[in-house]
Amino acid sequence: MPVHLDPRLLRGFVTVAEELHFTRAAVRLHVAQQALSRDVRRLERELGAELFVRTTRQVTLTPDGERLLPYARRVLRAQDDLLAAFGQARPLLVDLNSPGLVTPRRVLHEARELAPRHELMARYESGLTGAAGELLAGRLDASFGRFAGLEPALRAGLDHQPVRFEPMAVVLPEDHRLAACEAVPLAELAGESVYAGAGNPRTPEWTGLARLLFEGRGIDIAPPAPLAVGEEEFQRIMARTRNPILAVVGFPALPSTVVRPLVDPVPLSPVSLVWRKGLTHPAFDALRRAAARLTGTEGWLSRPAGSWIPAVDDVLMLSHR
Repeated sequence: MPVHLDPRLLRGFVTVAEELHFTRAAVRLHVAQQALSRDVRRLERELGAELFVRTTRQVTLTPDGERLLPYARRVLRAQDDLLAAFGQARPLLVDLNSPGLVTPRRVLHEARELAPRHELMARYESGLTGAAGELLAGRLDASFGRFAGLEPALRAGLDHQPVRFEPMAVVLPEDHRLAACEAVPLAELAGESVYAGAGNPRTPEWTGLARLLFEGRGIDIAPPAPLAVGEEEFQRIMARTRNPILAVVGFPALPSTVVRPLVDPVPLSPVSLVWRKGLTHPAFDALRRAAARLTGTEGWLSRPAGSWIPAVDDVLMLSHR
């Protein structure tokens, strides 16, 4: 048995064990696949054990690989903690989707207060589906959004923590017929085409939620608009189409628009904190504790009377509470 084990070899092993795919693991680690394969073979030689069964179609863990995995994770977690103690931990990269979303921003700010010695950096991937690929590749650490709206293949490599049932709203041109309402009953949107990100490959989970909400209510999803990059371009496109925009309460109004909550029923957007399975980082625990604290103190998982949420989301959120 070896006297010393290079942590790099263990990190490569853990990443392959999580992905069960050498190419995806190499992308996460930002190394060549051949180099990763060499590292895994070297670890197997040093331990005198076969860790993976490799075929042309799949990669699976052997019993020795299953036995090693929890030990390897503990070693890597200890290494991350040691580096963090001396100010050398890498930043935790947290996707907030959009600068206008209140919930992710509040969780991040709370986490920064809980872990002042660590760097938690905001990123903006504009949609959980868009962020999921970055999470699985290791280029992001955490994101927020509707976990049930992800494809099963994406969910398989991710985990989540329910954070909030967020009341939904609609953004209207200030001269729209419903702009004077303090709250907009869903029935009043019948005959309207409401923009919900249709055609945006980064946000199908949001479009899917809108489709479930609008079904049977005579509300259409607005056709795809040009994919706008940046707030100014988004404002320009929306001003030209003049479609109401499906949003959440607290979303900042754009110029010449108003934000109105939706009622009768109150539709809820299920928000989870989402991360790659097996993630280890000294600041990640602070992020989860921040989310749990706000969820509890703000009552974010309480459902108001007369609310609406898809059954699939309700089950998934309740099963993780």
